[in-house]
Amino acid sequence: MNSERVEAKKKFGQNFLKDESVLRKIVEAMPNSDRKIVEIGPGLGDLTKFLVNVKSVEAFEVDTDLCKRLNVTFKDEIATKRLRINCGDVLEAWQSTLIDEPYDLVANLPYYIATNIILKALADPMCKSLLVMVQREVALKFAAHTGDKVFSGLSVITQSVGTASIVIDVPPSAFDPMPKVDSAVMLIEKQRDRSDKAFEEMLKTAFSQPRKTLLKNLSSRYDKQRLLEIFEELNLSMTIRPHQLDTTDYHQLYKKI
Repeated sequence: MNSERVEAKKKFGQNFLKDESVLRKIVEAMPNSDRKIVEIGPGLGDLTKFLVNVKSVEAFEVDTDLCKRLNVTFKDEIATKRLRINCGDVLEAWQSTLIDEPYDLVANLPYYIATNIILKALADPMCKSLLVMVQREVALKFAAHTGDKVFSGLSVITQSVGTASIVIDVPPSAFDPMPKVDSAVMLIEKQRDRSDKAFEEMLKTAFSQPRKTLLKNLSSRYDKQRLLEIFEELNLSMTIRPHQLDTTDYHQLYKKI
């Protein structure tokens, strides 16, 4: 592999994962399936070189300079169809599905679009699991449980789709350049797909001001008298905070609203 140093581009949120022990742990944590791997933001190919040894990979890279480099580095894997590189913005390429066959997403995601990519993958019927490196703070929100202070609309969406867990905590020193935040690798295994936009709009309202009561937040959008009746029907305290309900409660609340 070309050892020439490549400067990370801030506009693409590039932090290259260089710690081989972390890279190996990511591969070990992959779900045991015969599905294709999709990698978003392969960068210099540090994770890609491990992935192509396991199964075939469909990679999406926005940086045209890195695309050229990857095409040289992995010319043998591309020739034998172990790897396909799509150069361009993955969010523009992503319609209802990213590729037309079931896949597992494995990626070190750029922080600035990580949440957006995870939500797109949760909605994609072809995506069956996500093993992704993100800012630790973001991973905690997706993997949070009822009662946790960071339990949020993202936690409810994730629990509505499947299960989430944090697999590895990763320090800044594992990257070049070093980010200013801690990272984590998170695994989400899907049983269902994200579908109901209206439910998610309700969640956005419910968690709009996490320190206020759920009733106060919801009253900014829905009829307060009807909410009072629903809270009574569901035996919910009028002073309950958004992070204190569980996912089932939110679905019951939504059906009644």
